Amino acid sequence: MKRKLRTFAARSFAWLVVLGALCQANAQEDHGLYASMAPLDQYLMADRNAEIALARSAAPEAISGDAEVLVLSRHGYETAVKGKNGFVCAVERGWMGPFNGDSAANFWNPKIRGPVCFNPPAARSILPMTYKRTEMVLAGQSKAQIIEGIKAFIKQELPTLEPGAMAYMMSKDQYLSDSDHHNWMAHLMFYTPLMDGAIWGADLPKSPVMLNPQFNGAPEPINVFMVPAGWWSDGTADPVKIR
Repeated sequence: MKRKLRTFAARSFAWLVVLGALCQANAQEDHGLYASMAPLDQYLMADRNAEIALARSAAPEAISGDAEVLVLSRHGYETAVKGKNGFVCAVERGWMGPFNGDSAANFWNPKIRGPVCFNPPAARSILPMTYKRTEMVLAGQSKAQIIEGIKAFIKQELPTLEPGAMAYMMSKDQYLSDSDHHNWMAHLMFYTPLMDGAIWGADLPKSPVMLNPQFNGAPEPINVFMVPAGWWSDGTADPVKIR
């Protein structure tokens, strides 16, 4: 039972991205919620400064205070604040989650807000996938078209994954699920080439490491391993429950 609960937690979406209880995801699929893209205005934040603050909340101020900050516009992500330390913070939307399966229920959910702050290697080799998916979404493409576009992007343009690529996702104000508990947990994400999660001890009983289904080779050739941080970016505690 403990292992099943741990696996359940790992199969929730955290990047960028789309978390929620499995029962909620199934209910959304059954009732056709978020079956297609909502009007673009619902994904945009009217208050630019609020989006900047939310993006910065992904990481402690010592990191995000000197980071580049992106905001989402009708034409894609654009730089709102120039950075000094190579980190890049942004608020990702639901379309950065899995394309299919239980964790894909919030792909088109316009309420999803996933503050994330990429370190320099991730900003160079992971963030381009955020740009590309967003570009195709704003062009009105379907999931199937986006998947094919990503496959072509991987072959032709996607930078090689850099060693040490990771990101902070420690915002207390993340909105990753329509459930009562909109945020999930403060955590770090580590990007690797596709590999067996057992190499990291992911999803084993009492292991703090979880394998995120965000990319997982479908189609991006990337794995994302998540590790709880234990506190939010503002320094308040976020106790990790051992399952």
